[in-house]
Amino acid sequence: MAWRNGHAVRVLRFAWLPLLDGCSQKGYWLLHPKGVIARTEWHTTVLDVVVMGVVVLVAGGLVVAFLWRYRAGNTLRRYDPTFTASLVLEILVWGVPLLVVGYLSYFSVKSVFATNPYDPLSLRHALVRPHQADQGLAHRASPARARTTVPGAQEAQPLHVEVVTTDWQWVFIYPQQGIATVDDLVVPVGARVKFDLTSATVVNDFFIPELVGEIDIMPGMRTKQAMIANDTGVYHGYSDDFSGGGFSWMGFDVRVTDHAEFRKWVRRVRAAPDVLSYARFGQIARPTINVAQRVSYFSQVQKGLFDHVIERVMAGKVYRTPLAMTENMTKPMKVRLIP
Repeated sequence: MAWRNGHAVRVLRFAWLPLLDGCSQKGYWLLHPKGVIARTEWHTTVLDVVVMGVVVLVAGGLVVAFLWRYRAGNTLRRYDPTFTASLVLEILVWGVPLLVVGYLSYFSVKSVFATNPYDPLSLRHALVRPHQADQGLAHRASPARARTTVPGAQEAQPLHVEVVTTDWQWVFIYPQQGIATVDDLVVPVGARVKFDLTSATVVNDFFIPELVGEIDIMPGMRTKQAMIANDTGVYHGYSDDFSGGGFSWMGFDVRVTDHAEFRKWVRRVRAAPDVLSYARFGQIARPTINVAQRVSYFSQVQKGLFDHVIERVMAGKVYRTPLAMTENMTKPMKVRLIP
């Protein structure tokens, strides 16, 4: 009885944890997608987990049932030493797994095309007007169309953002607006956002869990990504690939605003005194630990800066990090520390 009471106490101790889900979304970004791409990926994940969970439960239940049915001492069941094969069992043993694998493969392929960074089909479906969207069961089950219709989504020219990673900051260039920021990404809600990404130093991962999946950013190369944000708000982006001493502070805010507020923000940035030339970028790209994640704004950007960064990296341009920096974080030597 004492063991049972202790076991019950341990169970009740953790029974309240699911109730915390509605209290805060911090740390559970993947479970609360707010973008078309992230929602499609989450839908595919749920589908895979549910299907495989059913398989595991059924298989486990059958194992328990067989152990009980054919246990030693069960005299109600007759042992038949002449049994060699069963067509029904063969169909079940081979047919069911093949159906499950085929089902998951079908939706996995659809999900790959739906979230393809260079041409995500889910963004196309998100721009379909709600009354044109198929609301049938097949529509809802498809990862490519998993609840992705965004009311008010803009068919107009997409917002183009060029992303350059450094050690350890993010530079966001808006070529259409002629502005740039450091560690601050602002986009309008419901608008297609197309990213061109490269690195001035080492490989990093661009990841906004609530909006879009991670993708590698390689030095001297151009990577593409795209997204649509469904809801306004502030989301967290970061690098998902360890890249040195300042990696812990290599994050940025993603602010999704309405279109009017986005235009006001662009006008405010255009009033900033600083200009982002390649020489100024060279200062930003030096190893910099932005502890407080302070943002910077640039009212003008040198034309072709993104391509020039790629060309310089391919030509061998590097920004060396003092080796002793990771050994003594309080005195990063020549590395600039932004308090």
